Amino acid sequence: MKALRTAGGLSVRLDPRACVVGVLLGAAALTVAVLLIGTGDFRIPAADVVRTLLGRGEAAHEFIVKDLRLPRVLVGLLAGAALGLSGAVFQSITRNPLGSPDIIGFGQGSTAGALAVIVLFQGSANAVALGSLAGGLLTGTVIYALAWRRGVHGFRLVLVGIGIAAMLTAANAYLLTKAEIVDAARAVVWMTGSLVGRDWDQVWPLLGLCAVLVPLALACTRPLRMLEMGDDVAFALGIRAQRVRLVAMATAVLLAASATAAAGPVAFVALTAPQLARRLTRATGPNLLPAMLMGAALLVSADLASQWVFGADRLPVGVLTGMLGGAYLLWLLVTERRAGRI
Repeated sequence: MKALRTAGGLSVRLDPRACVVGVLLGAAALTVAVLLIGTGDFRIPAADVVRTLLGRGEAAHEFIVKDLRLPRVLVGLLAGAALGLSGAVFQSITRNPLGSPDIIGFGQGSTAGALAVIVLFQGSANAVALGSLAGGLLTGTVIYALAWRRGVHGFRLVLVGIGIAAMLTAANAYLLTKAEIVDAARAVVWMTGSLVGRDWDQVWPLLGLCAVLVPLALACTRPLRMLEMGDDVAFALGIRAQRVRLVAMATAVLLAASATAAAGPVAFVALTAPQLARRLTRATGPNLLPAMLMGAALLVSADLASQWVFGADRLPVGVLTGMLGGAYLLWLLVTERRAGRI
């Protein structure tokens, strides 16, 4: 860890390894994004993709790149970043590697809100997105209220979240059984998590929410690092523990719900991105920025891999992240058990 001082007396502490990892993850996400834009039934070389994005491409590429594929890739980058950042915040608050939005109920809450709109009201795509956002917020409020007992602490939050997640999973299954066949098929497609068909209508709301929520979450980096040392130590350093937890949790819930509203409940990105980022940086603390960049890189990489291996739009990205994330979860559980932490 190195401290940099400006002429005005401002001091900033930087971890060189974490900075290098962050730069490499950002570069990897952008590189994969360019490759993903060029992938499809009509392949476009990466150099032509870059020229088109800079406004110097061929007329034949303009529509394909800017209208068809760029919105999909931007949703993937933004949703992955939001999920990775949300997962890092929750894992820091709960001090548990399993403290992820899709494990402790927030993902299921967003899914329940979207399913209710699809099944009960046959709502439009925008209505489904709003339902997903409302479901995530409502679930977050309920979990926070039930976990409150002279404050909210990690272990209790995880237990309450897992219980709520089980109840919401059952409710989602019930909604599917009551749906008409057309609505049920639409709901199942949405529940897999996919970037297929995403356009600018999904990009702008997600971009606006991320523009507000990401800086707010990153501003919690230092308080969350203090909280990881315990509430008493944090209080001695001037940190109001419960206020920080409330703000950080609300921000993380909104990030997860926004990503789910745009791309569906993409599984395990919020769980794996913070852990992979932590292993790469080897840094203490929440590692919020590396986790965000890792989430973006993971989601677009999974989408690219699904198209290269299975063909364009044949396998939703949520299916692939679920398979890989499930394998990672098993490995994590075995590792934590051998270390005596669970």
